[in-house]
Amino acid sequence: MLLLKELPTSKSLKKFVSRYPDADIEAISDFVNLLRASSDISDALDKLLARHGLLQGRWWVLVLLMREDDLISSPTELAEKAGVTKATMTGFIDGLEREGLVVRLLDAADRRKISIKLTPAGQQKLDEVMPDYHRKVKALMSILTKDQRTAMVSSAKTLAANVGVMK
Repeated sequence: MLLLKELPTSKSLKKFVSRYPDADIEAISDFVNLLRASSDISDALDKLLARHGLLQGRWWVLVLLMREDDLISSPTELAEKAGVTKATMTGFIDGLEREGLVVRLLDAADRRKISIKLTPAGQQKLDEVMPDYHRKVKALMSILTKDQRTAMVSSAKTLAANVGVMK
């Protein structure tokens, strides 16, 4: 992910407006500030997980498996829930399997059908990471009041529902 370190100044935004008259400086400024905050938060999560020997993609697979009552899911379902391609999910699963955090289970009736199961080592890894994750998320979010958080989440959901206009 590209992390935009320097946000555009009002001078640089005005330059764009002179060239692209229908540009909305306020909308662009708000948008890049939102992208910047999202990038910073994602980068901070990457660093937190790296201290535990994980990457975000692999961590999300472990979390998704832990959500299941039987700790089992199919690669296709995991890919859909994580919003990644099947090929990307296969890479995540391969790495987690090498580390002993998940296992592939073959269906006895149909050997083409594979399920992924969280192992005790995978659960142990989550038990190591999650308390640190919960503390850090609580500390990050504590800067906002409950009303600010509610408004932020509502606004983020509204934007996400309208993201199709960018496609």
